[in-house]
Amino acid sequence: MSKRKMVRLDSGSKRFNFRIAGLGFRDGHVLVHRAVHEAFWTFPGGRAEIGETSEATLRREMQEELGVDVTVGRLLWTVENFFHYEARDFHEIGFYYLMTVPTVFPFHPTEIVHRNRDGKSDLEFKWVPATVAALRALDIPPYFIAEEIETLPETSRHVVWHDGDLDRN
Repeated sequence: MSKRKMVRLDSGSKRFNFRIAGLGFRDGHVLVHRAVHEAFWTFPGGRAEIGETSEATLRREMQEELGVDVTVGRLLWTVENFFHYEARDFHEIGFYYLMTVPTVFPFHPTEIVHRNRDGKSDLEFKWVPATVAALRALDIPPYFIAEEIETLPETSRHVVWHDGDLDRN
């Protein structure tokens, strides 16, 4: 088996990253995850590998992180995401897909439903209400998604996002 090569470029304190994420819904909730050492949450996904399609990346990442085979739906957003994280300035291209998480994956409206070790990070997953208010309270970048969670785009939308673009007060 050849060594995996994620799509990532470093230049000093700057990093380019290609990330694929999925929004899975159940009973009015959306699935989110975080590394337990972080205060913020994200939509589950990960970095693409060289030679891998974005849909294949999402299926692989969900198999690795959730242990289930998801169905990848339509592309919701293509995001040019600029942010600062762990002493680096990131330029990330993100594809955010609608996905269907099989019903064998656990659901609870308030509790952590799954934990996993991913590289050096311990991840935890939970379902949160798919509402503007719930996602605003959660701290889940990129923040524009919280504003659109109740009315997902009918067709794929391109967004250029810089941390701090949305006044969250």
